[in-house]
Formats: sequence, structure tokens, C-alpha cells
Amino acid sequence: MVNLRSIVKRLIPSGFFKKIEPTGHLIESVLVNIRFGFPSRKMHVIGVTGTNGKTTTAFMIHKMLTEAGYKTALLSTVAYGIGNDINSQSVHMTTESAPIMQKRIKGFKRAGVEWLVLETSSHALAQNRIWGIPYEVAVMTNITGDHLDYHGTFEEYVRAKLKLFQIAAHHGMKMGVVNADDSSADRFIDAVPSSVTYGIDNGEVRASKLKLGPSHSTFEVKAGSDKYNMRVNIPGKFNVSNALAAVVVGRALGLGKSQIESGVAALEGVEGRMMSIDAGQKFRVLIDFASTPDGFERFFESIRPATKGKLIAVFGSAGRRDEAKRAVQGKIAGKDADEVIITEEDDRDVDGQEIMDQIASGAKKAGLVADKNLFMVHNREEAIGFALTRAKSSQDTVVFLGKGHEKTIERADGEYPWNESEAVRTAIEQMLAQSKSD
Repeated sequence: MVNLRSIVKRLIPSGFFKKIEPTGHLIESVLVNIRFGFPSRKMHVIGVTGTNGKTTTAFMIHKMLTEAGYKTALLSTVAYGIGNDINSQSVHMTTESAPIMQKRIKGFKRAGVEWLVLETSSHALAQNRIWGIPYEVAVMTNITGDHLDYHGTFEEYVRAKLKLFQIAAHHGMKMGVVNADDSSADRFIDAVPSSVTYGIDNGEVRASKLKLGPSHSTFEVKAGSDKYNMRVNIPGKFNVSNALAAVVVGRALGLGKSQIESGVAALEGVEGRMMSIDAGQKFRVLIDFASTPDGFERFFESIRPATKGKLIAVFGSAGRRDEAKRAVQGKIAGKDADEVIITEEDDRDVDGQEIMDQIASGAKKAGLVADKNLFMVHNREEAIGFALTRAKSSQDTVVFLGKGHEKTIERADGEYPWNESEAVRTAIEQMLAQSKSD
């Protein structure tokens, strides 16, 4: 039997596909689909895209289907797996490369998976990495400016996201699920023959009677003549919106009221998304992946009202990524947080001090003052330890943004292992041990 992989390796030099992007990625996707026998065929694929919220939405949909008895797989930024057997991702991308992705889907198919929830990034869409995947349901969480370093303009970014809906329509889409609260909603509604809209303020499926708490939210959903009493165990108003998307998907697939309600409520959390850390400290500590201006707005909108004491924010901004957002994020954090500690995120080969200065310029415009309530601590581990010492009251909250679930941190000389939750937990334990010895 001809070994397609070995032939391709002999004929095509390493890195060739990336050099002729996006055509190269398309060729690679076609070849790996052929090699693995188009594994996603005869699977029911639900694609989730958007700037923010797509990971949590994908987890909610996956959990809901799993709890309802569907054999469902998940491929997301954070994790992959089948049912409740979920493994953490180690790669630094939302949608994996075509060879890895198709290999995993092949494994899902062998295990008898019938449903796949696939978080789908703008890069993967623009680069044709998802070629050959027959999406049936497409979900849009929201669209705000991101990855403009790659896409060039916001219009090109929107077009990349729209491709998910266009691909799904080509494959006989069952439904498009669109966030009506988003300014780009009409573009996505027009892209598909059938769509359902949702939102807190707009849409056919809406949330009302919201009760937002520090650890969970409850609300009522009205969809036609049906009513759902929902609980989401991940705090934040934006996660109410994410849950609405899951409700619409559940209805489209014919799930009953109790299956939708209990399925969404069964998700206890997502690694690196509004993740609470309790290692015995008296104040609140949260980790979140927020790394865009819109993500910052949504995060602080939820956390600021729930913080009666001091709010301390720790974050950086990635090198070789959109520079324009750095000062904006600094300004947002400076407006909503009482103290800001700027640190590294993934500097790569960019001068870390330059990145921090750009962020600081925005924070200063919001009124923060260097060495008073604005600090720069480049080493992230040191920044974490320093931030914890700034919390003095049980009413204070310390938040660590940007890294979330990621398992590496990228510096000029390469990637290093990194686990934000472990680093924070270790720093808390060291602080508590030190306070006992003093």
C-alpha cells in the first residue's frame, strides 16, 4: 500500500506549506484528509467562532450534549477529548494544524464519536486548515478587533469568521447561531439561509431576570413559547451570553428543557476562564485568558462591581502580535483596576520593556501613577508574587490575565514550561508560609 505521508515528506521540503500560505495550508489539508480518509465525514460537526467566548461556549455545548447521552468529542483552545475524558492542550493556537487535527478526529471516529464540537479560529478559516470538515451548525459569539497583525484590517477579520458560516451553508447547514448583541450580527445572518439569533438585549432567544454572583449566574431564557431556568457556574455577564448560544444549539438538536438546563449547569468551569484559585488566602484570586480590549471590557465589567475592596490586575501583551491593543488594554485596566502590574505575556523576540511601556502609556492616560498604583515587573513569576503582597483585605481581588490555560511562555530564546494556576497557587503558599514564620 502506498504510504502518502512518506511520499509527501520526500517530495516537499519541511515548512513548505507555511511558506506559500494560504495555498500551502489548503494543499496540506487536502492531503491529510485523503491520508486519514476524511474522518469528519458522517460526523455531526458544530463549529464555534468569535473573538471572545468561543472556548467557554464550545465547552458548554459539549457538556450539554455529553450529559444528554450523545457521544461527543471536543477540540478547543484549552482541551480535547471525548465525553468527560478531556485532555489539556499544549499548543499555542485555537485550531490545531491540519495533520494534528485530522489525526485526532480520526481517533474520535474510531471511538464511535458521532458529534464533534470544534472551536474554529479566524486563522484556521483564512488558512483553509479546516478544509473538508462538514460543519452542520455554526455559532458566532462576537466579533471585535483581534489578530489584525495577521488579517490586516477588521473587514478581512470579519470575512475570515464568515467563512465558517459559508462552509456550513455549503454542507447543508442545519442552523446558524448568531449573537444579535454584536454589531456584525447582520453580516452573519445574511450569510446563511437559516439562522437563530440570541442575546441579552436583542435576538429571538433572550435572557432576563439576571442574577450575577461572584461564583455563578442564574437567569431565565424565553424562546418562543418555551421558558428555561438557567444556572451557569462560571461567573460574568458575558458567560450568560455564551450560555444562550448553547441553549439555541440544544433546541436546534431537539434536546428537552431539562437536558438543556442540567447540561449547561453541569459545567463546573473551564481552565483559565474566570478560574478561581483558593490556596488558603483571605482575598479572591482569579485567572482568565482575556487578552483583547473587548475581553478586558467584558472581564472588568463583571469583576469590578463584585469587588468591594481593591482590584489588582496583572497582565502583559504578546510580542509579534497587534501592537495597537497594548495601550488600549492599559487604559481599560487603568480605568477599572485600583492597581495595575504590567509583566510579560509572550514577548517572543520583542523587547519586553518596550511592550510594557506601551501598556503603561494607556494606564497613565487613565490616571494611574508609576510606582504608586502602576508597576512594571517583567518576570511573570515575580509579578505574581508581588501582586499578592498588594492585597491587604478579604474584600480585595487579584486577577491574572492573558495566559489562562496555556502551558508554555514564549521568550526570546524559546518556549518555557508555564502553568499559570500552579504558579499562582505556589506563590500564595509561599506567601502564607512566610507570614507564619514572621
